[in-house]
Amino acid sequence: MATTIERPAAASPLVEVPETFNVADYLVDRHVREGRGARSAILCGDESITYAQVAERSNRVANALEAIGLRREERIMLLLLDTPAFVYSFFGAQKLGAVPIPTNTLLKSQDYRYMLNDSRARMVIVSEPLLPQLAAIPRRELPYLEHIIVDGQADGGTSGFEQLLTAAPTFEIAVTSKDDAAFWLYSSGTTGFPKGAVHLHHDIVHTVVCYAQGILGMTAADRTFSVAKLFFAYGLGNALTFPFAIGATTILWPGPPTAPNVYAQIERFKPSLFFSVPTNYGQLLAHRREGADFEFSISLFPIVQPVLVPARPASWSRATKHGSSTMRASTSPMAPWATS
Repeated sequence: MATTIERPAAASPLVEVPETFNVADYLVDRHVREGRGARSAILCGDESITYAQVAERSNRVANALEAIGLRREERIMLLLLDTPAFVYSFFGAQKLGAVPIPTNTLLKSQDYRYMLNDSRARMVIVSEPLLPQLAAIPRRELPYLEHIIVDGQADGGTSGFEQLLTAAPTFEIAVTSKDDAAFWLYSSGTTGFPKGAVHLHHDIVHTVVCYAQGILGMTAADRTFSVAKLFFAYGLGNALTFPFAIGATTILWPGPPTAPNVYAQIERFKPSLFFSVPTNYGQLLAHRREGADFEFSISLFPIVQPVLVPARPASWSRATKHGSSTMRASTSPMAPWATS
């Protein structure tokens, strides 16, 4: 039977951000300056990456992007799976003062053509498995795109991401305002063409203080794992900006979030915070495997839904008989419920 772990809610926070502020410095380099560089930042497969390594590799990416012509305030599309390359690219572009656009990896060529032209992105960094979707677009239909960088095997007309990591390991972070654009995220386009939502450098601090700390009670001791991918706003917070702001550890999984894959990551890395959506929780509840039971211990299950159906807690109570689970689940951001 599951037991409840209560995380004390913080008082209503006062969020203050200085006028000169770069979110990449806040999320990455600050930890190195304050002596936390050796802390584990990312767990992904067999890789364990520290904050100091993220700082250095994002510096290399910033230097390389600047050398091939990316300038501050210009957009760069990130069509990347949930891997360390996403993290280095996201922060590297921000250190330069440029604007990364994490992009849905499940779309089609016509969607990427629209977004590339709408954003006027001059560069795109793409995971090798996703390259065919870009290659299918005639280059004459992409008047602004100048460089395609491939995380994986590059072919003619593209560059390899590994080349970016050979650039200099130090970089002077661009002086940006808290109100400058930090990244774009495109909407799903359910009411027309997708729209690029502009997020500012200071926005992340508010979400961290008010939700990650104020609601979830996240600490540096936490390990986070998000079913929602990094290109979603929900996943970007859960799996990147929240843990990085607090000096916690994120677990990245580039593959599909099927029930066997999700359980495998939970059992291997033992997250303390697991983020998902009701449909995926339903898949997890329905899944059974032959042989040994699942073993996991998670203290908090935030759910992106305003109200949970009454059957959910009972379902989780039954499911936890298949493993040793300690948890408190809450919706995002309201209506908590606890198993007992």
